[in-house]
Amino acid sequence: MESPARTQAVTRTTFLAGGAALWATAIFGKLAYLQIFKHKHYAELARDQQVQIVEVPGPRGSIFDRNGQALAMSVPVDSVFVNPSRLGSLDVAADILAPVLKLDRDQLFDRLTSARKDPKRRGFLWIKRKITPEEATNLRSLRLPWIEFQNESQRHYPKTFIAAHVIGSVNHEEKGNSGIELGLDAELRGAAGAAHVLTDVAKRGIESRLSDEPKVGTNLVLTIDERIQFAAERDLKEAVDKTRARTGTVVVMNPHTGEILAMASYPTFDPNTSPKKGEPPSARLNLAVAAPFEPGSVFKVVTLATALETTRLRPDSILPCGTMKMFNRVIHEAKHAYGPLSMADVLARSSNVGAIQIGMTVGKEKLHEYVRKFGFGQKTGTGLPAESGGMLRRLDRWQPGSICSVPMGHEISTTALQLAQACSVIANGGLMIKPRLVLKRQKPGQRMEEVKAERPVRIIKPETAFTMRSMMEGVVLLPYGTGRRARLDGYSSAGKTGSAQIYDYAARRYTASYNASFMGFAPVTNPAIVVVVTLNGTHGTAGFGGPAAAPVFRTVAMEALRVLDVPKDIPDQEPATDEPKADENDLAIADLSDPPPLEEFADPPMIGPAPPPKAEVATGPRVPNFKGMTMRAVVEEAGAMGLPVSLDGRGVARMQVPAPGAVLPPGERVRVQFAR
Repeated sequence: MESPARTQAVTRTTFLAGGAALWATAIFGKLAYLQIFKHKHYAELARDQQVQIVEVPGPRGSIFDRNGQALAMSVPVDSVFVNPSRLGSLDVAADILAPVLKLDRDQLFDRLTSARKDPKRRGFLWIKRKITPEEATNLRSLRLPWIEFQNESQRHYPKTFIAAHVIGSVNHEEKGNSGIELGLDAELRGAAGAAHVLTDVAKRGIESRLSDEPKVGTNLVLTIDERIQFAAERDLKEAVDKTRARTGTVVVMNPHTGEILAMASYPTFDPNTSPKKGEPPSARLNLAVAAPFEPGSVFKVVTLATALETTRLRPDSILPCGTMKMFNRVIHEAKHAYGPLSMADVLARSSNVGAIQIGMTVGKEKLHEYVRKFGFGQKTGTGLPAESGGMLRRLDRWQPGSICSVPMGHEISTTALQLAQACSVIANGGLMIKPRLVLKRQKPGQRMEEVKAERPVRIIKPETAFTMRSMMEGVVLLPYGTGRRARLDGYSSAGKTGSAQIYDYAARRYTASYNASFMGFAPVTNPAIVVVVTLNGTHGTAGFGGPAAAPVFRTVAMEALRVLDVPKDIPDQEPATDEPKADENDLAIADLSDPPPLEEFADPPMIGPAPPPKAEVATGPRVPNFKGMTMRAVVEEAGAMGLPVSLDGRGVARMQVPAPGAVLPPGERVRVQFAR
């Protein structure tokens, strides 16, 4: 029989063993709970504490012209970063990095100090993004283990100025800020990758690695032909310089497909560089889609086409074109009193009285209807940002004199691209086509795919279009036509000149500056191209559409037809380059009705007169503070000071360039942005 003492010892031992077992079971259970059931939760907490994720932007997709020429591409470049916690001396690091990377030494030291103190940034700090090859070589030659490199991409435009307004540019974050780069930014932008930075318990960086490769964006093939674009920009610049115009545009389009072969604006810019001091705001504005203007006599094409569709007027119909009395006012031609003219000669001679007679025969209801059908007063939908729809007043807001002004291309605003779209209706046999800029697209990892064109819509009868072709050919071919300078060598051509006085909203009057234009097509029987030329701010008789814009049509059209290998349709002959004997005064009569107030413009036009030729001003006035003012108040104050201004948006002034108090450079405008 066991003794009581032994029994108690066994009992205690059993209790202790049981307690230990329970304790071990509890610990094991807790460990199992933490490591098995809660493993994912605590692993995520650990990663959040130990790993920092740094986004690495993906390369943007490339942009090509229709022949595969690269217009925009992303090239690999090095970016420099360090782990501030691994740096022995921040002073030494700043002394080494600053001169090589051309950085301010004290500012770099402050950034390093701040990054070391910040728990979220101890393991990673960008020193400089997208360094030059020379800077990368110099840094690598130092062979310092704490200097690390990350491969990124940088946008490059190999053709520099060519098609700059169409392509646009990107900001320092590789996001589009103009042109196709902005309009199709979501497609072009690549998917970002990620760099993981591992840190220890004290937040000291251990290593960094690229854990998620960035993905390239969608590649785009544009309808632009670099060769035609080059010719358009070259010839446009020469014309602007020769006529001393303020700005200009050229649009070349296939009238059957809507493909835009060239779209040039002047002044231009290099998208590889940031805006420079003194660079005019218009330099980076795609004027062909963003700057509406009163077109003047080129608009008579729409008026006459409407008459052929809706009245009994025909090319040989005789119209009284001497003078006429309307609203207690005698209306004369721009220069000569022609007397009775056929409808065809009204177009060839650009008779204003004849256009008014035709417009009155059509009636305002039908005229308004067909102007809308031709695409005016609405955007073309190219995808380009800042595109203007121009301005076409609602019919219930037409004034009594509107039926006189609109047929001549006043009291309406249009863009160069809208004119090209309207002219294509005549050239293709009566179909409204949508202008196109994107020909193909290639998504990552997929084949290049064609972008389908929208189905065209018939808006006028084929016979109307063919009759208009013949009459527009007379503008170029007849000895008294205002467009004889648009004759081509070996090709038939047709078109219409235009000259419209520019309205100064600040001074509330029409000026002696003109919008000179020419729109036409070639060859006449089977048009391959439509070309529209506009020059804003010309002066004198040399600034009319015939002498100023028609020669640009001739040189651009000849180059485009050569590039496209279009067969010649007439015997070779020298184009009419000498001073034509015909009167080229096609100036539309202004001031027959009041221009619409600025509030009616969806996209206000450039305001204020163009600088006069050979104006030389040593200093400019100081710009007042327009912020918070209404559009009307801005116009009144600018008018009182004689300041030319450009107004955008609606509401009250939110932003202006130049800033208040700055001196306005000679020939520049104050650009004011309005918002609700």
